[in-house]
Amino acid sequence: MQAVVIDEFGEPKDVLTAQQAPTPEPGPGEVRIAMSLSPIHNHDLAIIRGVYGYRPPLPAIPGTEAVGVVEATGPDVDALGVGQRVAIAGVRGAWADSFVARAAQAVPMPDSVPDETACQLLAMPLSALMLLDDLRVRSGEWIVVNAANGAVGRLVNLFAKERGVRVLSLVRGQSSVRALEQLGYGPVLDTESVGWLAAGADITGGEPIVRAVDQVSGPAAGDLMALLAPRGELISFGALSGKPLIIDTGAVIFKQAVVKGFWGQQRSADIDRADYVRLITELVTLAADGTLRLDIQADFALARAAEAAVVSETPGRNGKVVLHAGAR
Repeated sequence: MQAVVIDEFGEPKDVLTAQQAPTPEPGPGEVRIAMSLSPIHNHDLAIIRGVYGYRPPLPAIPGTEAVGVVEATGPDVDALGVGQRVAIAGVRGAWADSFVARAAQAVPMPDSVPDETACQLLAMPLSALMLLDDLRVRSGEWIVVNAANGAVGRLVNLFAKERGVRVLSLVRGQSSVRALEQLGYGPVLDTESVGWLAAGADITGGEPIVRAVDQVSGPAAGDLMALLAPRGELISFGALSGKPLIIDTGAVIFKQAVVKGFWGQQRSADIDRADYVRLITELVTLAADGTLRLDIQADFALARAAEAAVVSETPGRNGKVVLHAGAR
């Protein structure tokens, strides 16, 4: 089978190659899935660079989420059958014609959920839902989110709106402002505009911003802290800038603020089964009725993975870059 392989850690454009690899066989409790579409996530690129929370043994096949069709089952698999279409996340080796995963991780997909949505339904959306749960915000309260035009930012806006939570969205550039406003999300502020921080402090009409979600890090985290109300919480969700958190110590002390991290993979590992089923059911229901739609920006064959990785980090995207197996 064809697979995308890294033989060393480094820049994705330099280390991603398409190679022939043995087709894996499922063991007990496992299924082999013929991959249809697999997204390129920021954490996938961090894994390839060797800077994520774990470093796979090399050579390695990247890819952590996909939609596909079950093509073989191992012993002790009763809930899934050959030919069943499933979405799956938290796996390894998805950037290949086929990959093996635990059957318990796979979620059957109704026909009403297209591949473009299904391939990215579980990782980021589930993280966004768990994040909102962890924020412990009530209907009517304010949160602020930066990089709000990205996948997670849009998801947080959608799920917060469903729960009555109000969101101040921060983006870069007027085109990103318009993109979010066209989706019905607001207020939205352009952090490249003059005086945006002062405007952000006024936009809630004096109501406190009780939580801040930082996906950028660097000085952007300090901007969020400036907007945060006393005794508020700043949650570090990502570091798109590649910089460490830069936050005024005085603001943390005198606001008695809390700064903490959120790692979706560990949160997923810690979740109890009933809570997991509740959240997955919510996601699939929203996707099936069209409330949750996840677009793709570009679709590349496995052989063009290095090129796809570059495109995935190009600013101004309005959807995921995905890889497909076989002819599409």
